[in-house]
Amino acid sequence: MVVGLSGGVDSAVTAYLLKQQGHEVIGIFMKNWEDDDRPAGSDADDPGYCTSNIDFVDAAAVADVLGIDIEHVNFAAEYKDRVFAEFLREYLAGRTPNPDILCNAEIKFKAFLDHAMRLGAEKIATGHYARVRCVATDTGEPLDQEGARAAAHDGARLRYELLKGLDPSKDQSYFLHRLNQAQLSKTLFPVGELLKSQVRQIAADIGLPNAKKKDSTGICFIGERPFRDFLNRYIAKEPGPMRDARGRFLGEHQGLSFYTLGQRQGLGIGGIKAKGAQKGGGDHAPWFVARKDMQTNTLWVVQGHDHPWLQSSTLTAQDASWIAGTPPSGTRLAAKTRYRQSDAPCQVRDTKAHGFSLQFDQAQWAVTPGQSAVLYDGDICLGGGVIAVADAPTA
Repeated sequence: MVVGLSGGVDSAVTAYLLKQQGHEVIGIFMKNWEDDDRPAGSDADDPGYCTSNIDFVDAAAVADVLGIDIEHVNFAAEYKDRVFAEFLREYLAGRTPNPDILCNAEIKFKAFLDHAMRLGAEKIATGHYARVRCVATDTGEPLDQEGARAAAHDGARLRYELLKGLDPSKDQSYFLHRLNQAQLSKTLFPVGELLKSQVRQIAADIGLPNAKKKDSTGICFIGERPFRDFLNRYIAKEPGPMRDARGRFLGEHQGLSFYTLGQRQGLGIGGIKAKGAQKGGGDHAPWFVARKDMQTNTLWVVQGHDHPWLQSSTLTAQDASWIAGTPPSGTRLAAKTRYRQSDAPCQVRDTKAHGFSLQFDQAQWAVTPGQSAVLYDGDICLGGGVIAVADAPTA
């Protein structure tokens, strides 16, 4: 069994649980980014960017405590070609991509999986909060590991389902929705059966050195620096007008690529209000990015979280990926248009192999092109697609 050891507590406990189950475990640390690496001996409190060297030290310390071998594998070239290049293309087109989703599909469950298979592994495991369930295709009956082996031996058709993690506050199925049957058939997510508090407790009980390590947030290659500062290295500024819903000029933006729908911070217009507006009135409400017009290079902003321009009842998604290999047959499902969003009931329309449309029961806030719309049937993640268009009043 090959475990992706990231240096964090989730993957460390994953390796421990599998070893306790009797598996022969090997850890692999994936280095996916080389720019801005902080030296391993530097101050851990320094606000660095990508910390892969420090994370490898933590992963190696975990491997030492658990008594398993660890290998350092560099996937930085694959990451730049398959993930980062697409990340930049999307931003240049005015959309807001989610590189973590593409990283899972192209690196962690493709390049890493292929590497593990070359080592002779039967399966891989990661510290994601999700679950995999094997079912008999003809009956839908869930099968345990032994049942799956027996069914496969008898020639029965099997299907693998991606389920939400049991901890609703940590569920990561949204980021895994592009995995396919071949990938899921060779993947385990042990901590998906646990609450985060239980994972922390296990780590503390067995004396793991990273038991209290903070969870990583954001994208490695951006880290703690301001997002706009990072993009400045790769995307040239193209200033243009910033206007409100009435067409009034409010100022100048730095370039449409540096903004995303629903963004509130960094607009520089917090104090702008209508002349003579009463204190406490709607004219003092915060400003949000509502639209980006690439043709005129105009950034449209509105006041108030509930402004109509920030509400969308329908969307169209493209570049769809279906976990079962085919689009879902059900038309009444639920969807997330961003991570940590509650499942939103919706009607699925025009479902095709490579796209679909959704009609939500209630309008959704700041539906953003480039992000993913992920479909669910209860706890089962069915797949999803990249949001291309969401309805909103025209400027």
